[in-house]
Amino acid sequence: MDNEFKLDISLLSRLKLASIIEASTLALLVCIAVPLRHLWGWPTGVRAMGPVHGLAFLFYGWTLLQAAGAGLWQRRQTALLAASAFVPFAGFFASRHIQRRIEALPRESSAR
Repeated sequence: MDNEFKLDISLLSRLKLASIIEASTLALLVCIAVPLRHLWGWPTGVRAMGPVHGLAFLFYGWTLLQAAGAGLWQRRQTALLAASAFVPFAGFFASRHIQRRIEALPRESSAR
């Protein structure tokens, strides 16, 4: 296997993981922590999940920028993946899109 291919797979796999983590923390924050705070006056969930989601969001953003900088995504695709970080559950669909991109990579260096 070609080193460049391994780097592409590694970066895209990391982006997929970041997308799943970001989507999970956003879903927990929006669907559980925020309602607990506003309906039952329990702010601890938001205090705990807010920073966790913030770190996950930064990790996703950083990884997406790395993938875009490596030429793995076009501008439009990068913008759509970035927008998915703001919509609950959209990150799960983004991870499926990333997986399809991983599967579409040429398997041999001669195919590049």
